[in-house]
Amino acid sequence: MSEDTAEPDIVREPCWRGRNIAFAPVETDDAELIRRWRSDPVIAHETGAWPASLYELRDRIERYLDDNSRDDFLVLLPDGTPIGHVALTDQHLAEGTAEAYLALAPEHRAKGHGADALDALMDLAFGELPLERVEAHTHSDNAAALRVLAGSGFVPEGVRRSACLHRGRRHDISLLSLLRPEWEALARPRAWDHL
Repeated sequence: MSEDTAEPDIVREPCWRGRNIAFAPVETDDAELIRRWRSDPVIAHETGAWPASLYELRDRIERYLDDNSRDDFLVLLPDGTPIGHVALTDQHLAEGTAEAYLALAPEHRAKGHGADALDALMDLAFGELPLERVEAHTHSDNAAALRVLAGSGFVPEGVRRSACLHRGRRHDISLLSLLRPEWEALARPRAWDHL
């Protein structure tokens, strides 16, 4: 294909920034990209979710777009390359609670992008939304996720023993949370400092 006939790259307009990443709202056309990330065996294991068909995932994303209890974003590098999916789900604004979700493409893990994205997501949760508590769940043996969560100020609350069946084994699920006063006490630049 010549340059004249190549499709132009989709330009994402960031709506939120971290230190070295940005967020752009997830669109229905992102289903194939998200499906590829979710098909990675590490993500499937750590989230306990099987990759959905492209049709099912497109349908789910369309429902997400109309769901006021969640905010879904692509994580972008400074050049606009999408590298992951981050979300605040199960938002109950009257109670001030939500759940954090983060999945990065395999080639972009262990480079600090997860911590940057989680910090930016928490700045959104506590700096722009009236949340008091954000929780996260991960397999208890997911050392990388537990390090990222702890680095963003999340505090372990407990373990749901034998709560997940995956690959023929039962796994414990760690529950962590970050409360507004804990986020306020973090001595780090906020997302709006990067705008």
